[in-house]
Amino acid sequence: MRPTLFRSLAFALGLAATPALAAQCGNDASGWERWKQQFAQEAAAAGIGQPGLQALAGASYARRTIAADRNQKGVRYALDDFIRIRLGSIDGFAAQATRRLDQNRAFFNSLEQRYGVPAGILLAIHGMETGFGRNMGSENVVSSILTVAYDCRRSEFFTPHALAALRMVDRGMLSPSQSGAAHGELGHTQFLPGNAMRYGADGNGDGRVDFYNMADAMASTANFLRQKGWQPGQPFQEGTPNFRVLNEWNAATVYQQAIALSAAKIN
Repeated sequence: MRPTLFRSLAFALGLAATPALAAQCGNDASGWERWKQQFAQEAAAAGIGQPGLQALAGASYARRTIAADRNQKGVRYALDDFIRIRLGSIDGFAAQATRRLDQNRAFFNSLEQRYGVPAGILLAIHGMETGFGRNMGSENVVSSILTVAYDCRRSEFFTPHALAALRMVDRGMLSPSQSGAAHGELGHTQFLPGNAMRYGADGNGDGRVDFYNMADAMASTANFLRQKGWQPGQPFQEGTPNFRVLNEWNAATVYQQAIALSAAKIN
């Protein structure tokens, strides 16, 4: 989710901190332990319970997350180069996704009936984010998201996601030891915790939402897109309203183009 949406996210989650409780951010590890103590007060005031507070107390300063965050170069590839580097080829990638669709068409059909988002879009996102679940990240989610909330560069943006991660621990939706991507993204399609809390959907009918369960992750992704304005039954190629919804998932135009081109061939 883009930084401009911070205020609406914080309001929706009920996580906005009061100025008196705001923890002091830092630019290196020297203030980390002090910040955790301050942030624990902020978290408690936001309603975080003992499981979440214990996860906060046990979190480590994630140096690899900081290194990754400060070395981001953005997506500057031409579309053909992006596809070659990220997917290999549209046809090959779509063939992989179609094989996965063939394994569970009834499930994906049910998602399209419920949310209006076609299987091709969901599988394209799944494949591009984690290689269809093969690589969901190796960094501790709680430590990573807390570290970027502490870091002064984008503390305002990541703070509600950090509180959401602790709330997920409280509710049994996230283990304090769970691994994810460098900025706390989690599960099959790499939700930030605030988005996970807001858009999470039970896809397998077991009464809980687990982003490391493929069915729940696909349902949650479909719910996210629908809530962001996806129009059922309408085209999604470049220039359409549905293509613009893909910007809510990832702001890189080449990423959006690759999703749309791949999805059109997944059948």
